[in-house]
Amino acid sequence: MGEIKSTVELAMERTKKFSLSEKEREEMKQKEVLQKASSLFHRYRDGLLSLHEIQKQIDKMEKKIAATVKEFLLSQWIDALSLDDDEKKIFKGVELLEQRSVDEARKKFRSLLSRYRSEKEKVKEKARLRLIEDLRKGGIFGNAVEPRVEESELWKKENEGLSHSFQMELEEIKEQLRVHK
Repeated sequence: MGEIKSTVELAMERTKKFSLSEKEREEMKQKEVLQKASSLFHRYRDGLLSLHEIQKQIDKMEKKIAATVKEFLLSQWIDALSLDDDEKKIFKGVELLEQRSVDEARKKFRSLLSRYRSEKEKVKEKARLRLIEDLRKGGIFGNAVEPRVEESELWKKENEGLSHSFQMELEEIKEQLRVHK
């Protein structure tokens, strides 16, 4: 009786005659390095990995790979900087990889964030009052009436406009962080 072969064995037999070119091997290696860097980025962002551990892992890599991982992490951290997230991890990460202080960018970001949050509260209160007025016009009023501002289309539209107006300044700070000194 004939031998039954697994799918993997059949695939291996078919691919025996194919070999990877140097370019294909390099692309596969690059992809593997970027996956490793992406894993480090996500684990750090999620609080599962410390900067110290990241540095230890980078130190174990060969120089070319370590440089690629650092460049990728730096790019990912800077891109992740937003007005809605905790920036402390990002700035610490950039300082670690760049071996330089980013205090000036940090100060600019905190000032921008403070102005953004203040404006956001003003816009939210304005939207809340407008929604209360709309409910009052519809015959719904009283002390117990509290509109769901975050769920309203008015708030979403206003908040989007607010975020857009601060985005240019945020991009300038990101660019400042990208500049290698």
